Amino acid sequence: MNKVILYCRQGFEKECAAEITDKAARLEVYGFARVKEQSGYVVFECYQTDDAEKLVRDLPFSSLIFARQMFVAGELLTDLPPEDRVTPIVGMLQGVVEKGGDLRVEVADTNESKELMKFCRKLTVPLRAALREAKVLTNYETPKRPVVHVFFIAPGCCYTGYSLSINNSPFYMGIPRLRFPSDAPSRSTLKLEEAFHVFIPADEWDERLANGMHAVDLGACPGGWTYQLVKRNMWVASVDNGPMAQSLMDTGQVTWLREDGFRYRPTRNNISWMVCDMVEKPAKVTALMAQWLVNGWCRETIFNLKLPMKKRYEEVSQNLASLREQLDAQGIAAQIQARQLYHDREEVTVHVRRMWAAVGGRRDER
Repeated sequence: MNKVILYCRQGFEKECAAEITDKAARLEVYGFARVKEQSGYVVFECYQTDDAEKLVRDLPFSSLIFARQMFVAGELLTDLPPEDRVTPIVGMLQGVVEKGGDLRVEVADTNESKELMKFCRKLTVPLRAALREAKVLTNYETPKRPVVHVFFIAPGCCYTGYSLSINNSPFYMGIPRLRFPSDAPSRSTLKLEEAFHVFIPADEWDERLANGMHAVDLGACPGGWTYQLVKRNMWVASVDNGPMAQSLMDTGQVTWLREDGFRYRPTRNNISWMVCDMVEKPAKVTALMAQWLVNGWCRETIFNLKLPMKKRYEEVSQNLASLREQLDAQGIAAQIQARQLYHDREEVTVHVRRMWAAVGGRRDER
């Protein structure tokens, strides 16, 4: 198996291909990306057979910006007989995966694939039973075992392979399934909710998204992101010249500061979260975020970088590198992650967490 399949947002195949080619080369894995525009996926074909397995093992999935999922795969299965698609798929996976813990029969996230989705749901049950009988799958779902992927790109045409449960997206098709809250001021609220799911482990939510925390929302109007913070019982300073939704003001947890988010300076030193979804050039937003982090004005931040029309991977990479350089120059340890989320459009969401080092029994918050 010498291929790595990566799911991505439709229209961002070139960015996904550029990223996997770049990051694979850093691991001394070489190959070429097969790109079909508007397909919602990329096939990275390695020159060496074992390198695909090396990539899905050694390339941290959390480091990928434009990929929603990645798994190692073999050759494309074509012309599957309508009367029995299960047998060829089982045959392809035998000897490749032993005792996988889960099965996902998936398609790309495109309008053209919606009809295929219905077929995938019907195929999953008999395919799972056959894979268990062939010892490709465990008898019960096992989270710590590899995930078996069957990825249909057309009727009767699929890639088969596996991902590692410790280095993949835990979501079907790489997409968290979220429901828009009817009382939220705008649909942008789903961006921040998805970011919490993607960037913060579920077992750390109680500590890092705790009741009573103080937060700042820059460019808050009408309050889609503020809504997520209020929902978690935080005290929020919402900064924007535009008005906030009255429903949020009525909670008593929101202070509306009628100011420019780029000029605002916090007056308290216990801000846990700063979030920002302002429409501005990526370099300008990155510079502001660096200022907040270097000055220690917040512990964690989630913000969006609006993408240009061309060289989008290069633009994001340059801004993340600039942010890292500014933090390193000040001796600030930080975890930086970025992902084009399902609810993003022409943008990438970034999460930065300052890491606090214990010094002399106390926490160094420099």
